[in-house]
Amino acid sequence: MTVHYLSLNGVANHLGISPHTAKKYADEGRLPLHDAEVGDPPRNIRGWLPETIDTWNASRPGRGGRPKKTSS
Repeated sequence: MTVHYLSLNGVANHLGISPHTAKKYADEGRLPLHDAEVGDPPRNIRGWLPETIDTWNASRPGRGGRPKKTSS
């Protein structure tokens, strides 16, 4: 069974935020610890399980718990 991880762009799409904001959150250490990492720094790719991002979003201070953006 293949496990699907979200890239930073995937995290942005999942949360309905811009990729720039997702990268900023990651650079500032505001995203949860990634669930997987592929490659070696500095060009490594981090990945998060959707469940990890959902749990983090539901409990983050401030604007946490916002509903995900839906497609119209």
